[in-house]
Amino acid sequence: MADGSAAEDGNVADAVRAVESLDGAPIVVSNREPYSHGYDDDDGGITVDRPAGGLTAALDPVMQTVEGSWVAWGDGEADREASDDGVVSVPPDDPSYDLHRVWLTDEQLDGYYRGISNRTLWPLCHSDTARVHFSTDDWERYRTVNCEFASAVTAAADGTAPVVWFQDYHLALAPRVLRERLLPDAFAMHFWHLPWPSWDVFRVCPRAVAVLDGLLANDLLGFHTPDYCRQFLDCAERALDAAVDRENGIVRYRGGSTTVRPFRLGIDADAIRDRAETPAAADFWDEFRADHGIGEHTQVALGVDRLDYTKGIERRFDALERLWERSPEWRGRLTFVQKGAKSRSSIPAYSRLQGRITERIEAINERFGTEDWQPVVFTTAMLSEDDLAGLYRGADLMLITPVRDGMNLVAKEYVASQVDDPGVLVLSEFAGAAEELDEGAMIVNPYDVDAVADAVARGLRLPDAERAHRAATLDERVHENDVFAWITRQFRTARAVQQGKRYTATRGRQSQ
Repeated sequence: MADGSAAEDGNVADAVRAVESLDGAPIVVSNREPYSHGYDDDDGGITVDRPAGGLTAALDPVMQTVEGSWVAWGDGEADREASDDGVVSVPPDDPSYDLHRVWLTDEQLDGYYRGISNRTLWPLCHSDTARVHFSTDDWERYRTVNCEFASAVTAAADGTAPVVWFQDYHLALAPRVLRERLLPDAFAMHFWHLPWPSWDVFRVCPRAVAVLDGLLANDLLGFHTPDYCRQFLDCAERALDAAVDRENGIVRYRGGSTTVRPFRLGIDADAIRDRAETPAAADFWDEFRADHGIGEHTQVALGVDRLDYTKGIERRFDALERLWERSPEWRGRLTFVQKGAKSRSSIPAYSRLQGRITERIEAINERFGTEDWQPVVFTTAMLSEDDLAGLYRGADLMLITPVRDGMNLVAKEYVASQVDDPGVLVLSEFAGAAEELDEGAMIVNPYDVDAVADAVARGLRLPDAERAHRAATLDERVHENDVFAWITRQFRTARAVQQGKRYTATRGRQSQ
């Protein structure tokens, strides 16, 4: 199976050219929207929240240039008032593409988002079968919402045969609805941002066949790594009456064919590096240390995570506790900063985890802390992109220990932010980024508490030359495989698939 991560230049211009090379206007379809509308606290006027970072921020300039459309759930408080029949032109100061909003009731949101998306598919794809919860009512709402997204794509297409790019696990059924009921001639492509599990795990899903059937309505299906692709092909072969061509990564099913390829998601590395180089980033770090009593000669290890059970945060604290316990020389010399973002707190598994993390930090600080040193600094404060870049820039070591993660872009953000004396990346082998960053990062098994503790101690003691070499290796990988390269590679592959299908169709007509 060809790997879609061959080296290419990653920039907006390349991405735009790749998108424009396809026949059909591009329509991005995602759960979250690139722009949302709210109300000003002072005068009640309508305000616009722009994409702050991540995938939406990277896709936005591409969509502005190619003048496509975007379909997403309208979750902003003032979205209905700001939209004309659910459609609004964005960006507001220089409109260049249309955002088509899908409206969801609280009941639909509960079943589609909190239910199937985050209590069934999320734990399933992270191979955590003990947390998988399935409800038939939730499934019906998930199916209904996917139909509504497909209908919104049809409205955005306005009679054309578009290129439709679905994003992630929220929309597994929408491609089949689009293909069979609404736009049979559309070119559909889909990127799955989660890991894809083995068949023994995926078969736990009561609607496994329906999920696979929906995804195989796409012409091109992308995952982060070759392993995820292979496991998807295993599932398709085991669950369906499908012809699976493993060598070429193609599944033939229900009269159509789906090309399955790996595309490693990256970040806007140049933008993050630029932010890290600003005086504002350096000033934030100085202020943060002072505000939290982190001494001038104290080294700092950092964790930045959503407070999610897949991130391995509790095991991370096991390792840190082991380090301070068996190596007392690190007491007073190492502070760990955990930047957390509360997530899905309405789901019991998440709210319980967040409570346990708080209690665990309090216990560690009580056990090891002194009058002038606090082992763990914990903050859930909202940080600007500049402030977060300052946090990355200042940390001596980044500790990323998920028990399962599709990619983990925080690892790459940390790498891109090393503009001073470079820090060290300690990375779980179960993050999708590990295979890509293994030559520069210190790779660990997050279940091996002693090994993680050893990696932290060793990383903080690395000689300057080795740290610099590791950082340079990582930086090259992160910039080579940035988010624009990720877009470019997918659309170049899509172009080849589109041309191949057109050639096959022409040969078929000629032979009749």
